[in-house]
Order: sequence, then C-alpha cells, then structure tokens
Amino acid sequence: MDDPDRIEEWLGRYRTAWKTDDPAVIASLFTDDVRYYSTPYRDPRKGREEVVSWWTKHGDSKVSWTFDHEVLAQEGDLFVVRGLTRYPEKTYHNIWLVTLAPDGRAREFIEYWMEER
Repeated sequence: MDDPDRIEEWLGRYRTAWKTDDPAVIASLFTDDVRYYSTPYRDPRKGREEVVSWWTKHGDSKVSWTFDHEVLAQEGDLFVVRGLTRYPEKTYHNIWLVTLAPDGRAREFIEYWMEER
C-alpha cells in the first residue's frame, strides 16, 4: 500500500470509530502501546485499552458533526493532517500528527485544535 493510501485508510477507519464509538473499531486503530494526546498540556492516554475506555465514555456518536481533512506532509511514518471539525454549536481547526506502525495502526496520535470564534 502506498504511503498516502496508508493514512487515508487509517483516517477512514478513524471516521467510522468516531461515528459509531464501537470499541472494536476504536481498538483496531491503535497499537497496544499507543500514546494518544487529545488535549494540549495534558499527559497522553497510554495504551489501547485506556484510549478505548476514554473514547467510549466521551464519544461523539450521538452528536452531529462533519470532518474535512487534508494530508499536509509525511516524514517516514509521521503524517501531518489538517482538519476542520464542525459540530452544531462549534467549529474546530485541527492539526493531527499521526505516526503509523508498519501494520497501519497508530502508535502515536497528537491533536492540536483551536475553536473558531
């Protein structure tokens, strides 16, 4: 699989997890030892089990949203993704740093976001 296809395939699965909050789909996105940074200035969630637990408690499957993205850059297994997330009441501009393992799962996910005013 070509590198651009790797991240697009992962982003497609991420969207499915986001829409469904299905623990199996969420777990399939990440390595066992993933570090998942979802909020600036906080320690990461460590390990797939912690990510799945957090995600299912705080998931967005019951909320209407849209997400558009563009892959800006790649350096080895690190991909830089610019996103625009729209919820009914808020819009966020995102930069994601996604490091993929050889098997296509993320071993690190870092999200930077800014709320549109």
